[in-house]
Amino acid sequence: MTTEETLDAAPAAHRTTLSVGVIGAGSWGTTVAAMTAANTTTRLWARRDELAAEISGQHTNSRYLPGFELPDTLSSTSSLEAIVSQSDVIVMAVPSHGYREVAREVASHLRPWVPVVTLSKGLERDTQQRMSEVTAEEMPGHPIAVLTGPNLAKEIISGQPAASVVAIDDDRIAGELQRVFARPSLRVYTNPDVVGCEVAGVVKNVIAIASGMANGMGFGDNTRATLITRGLAEMTRLGEVLGGDPATFSGLAGMGDLIATCASTQSRNNTVGRRLGEGESIDGIIDSMNMVAEGVKSCPSVLELAARHDIDMPITEQVVAVCHEGRSAKDALASLMERDSKSERT
Repeated sequence: MTTEETLDAAPAAHRTTLSVGVIGAGSWGTTVAAMTAANTTTRLWARRDELAAEISGQHTNSRYLPGFELPDTLSSTSSLEAIVSQSDVIVMAVPSHGYREVAREVASHLRPWVPVVTLSKGLERDTQQRMSEVTAEEMPGHPIAVLTGPNLAKEIISGQPAASVVAIDDDRIAGELQRVFARPSLRVYTNPDVVGCEVAGVVKNVIAIASGMANGMGFGDNTRATLITRGLAEMTRLGEVLGGDPATFSGLAGMGDLIATCASTQSRNNTVGRRLGEGESIDGIIDSMNMVAEGVKSCPSVLELAARHDIDMPITEQVVAVCHEGRSAKDALASLMERDSKSERT
């Protein structure tokens, strides 16, 4: 089944006149652009001229989504100004480590009051800020939303049934964005809890690395279930102290995304963990990948943020030790199992 078949144009009653600009042509940015192109005019910014030409001319993105056909209505350019200056909604599909630089350039071309939707599930390394916080600093005065949930790009672009969450504390804008992103195969829910949705998206990547390590070491479903549930506890503790709604962490942005990322071989973070569990070095793994595993870059920031608020996150601590301090996956798991017994609710 091609993307053109699954992402056909929306019925007139469901189309919107908003022009959408998606900034970043990786696998998820391209997928989101393909979805919104079925609902409204959409243009995709690619950093490289040749990729922009491929998307516009051949309707493919062979580097990040090989084998998938993109809608004829989706166009792409490497000119940031050309897209941003004419868009009614900006979608930021930029990894956390380069987010501020791109956001600053976007801001120089952005018209007043245009909503900005962030897709990045990471923290800025030096400041430990969420991407909505970075966006607020670089693009003051613009409504900021987050699109998140159990959304593996290849499954979404294939038209497999799924759901997502658009988080923003403005009901009117939430409703408009809901229409922009929704497809027959993708239910989009709204949630006013931006903080909780972002924290969930960041922490689930870290837990997915741990789950992948267990898988790479040959462990099965019991181990994965333990890491998912105890990882959810870490996510919830940190999210609540930062102001997130506890209900968010049992929903699509929390448990939903956590399950999908920990269980799927499509997850970059899970794949990094599996290869670590099999004994590969983190440097070798990163050098072999053409896309960013956000959990590797964000886990030290998550741990620093937790320490700042006196939150215990033992799984995160061990992921940091393996990814950044040279500890083996075997020793990390042993450290978790040797911890003092305690109540499940602490």
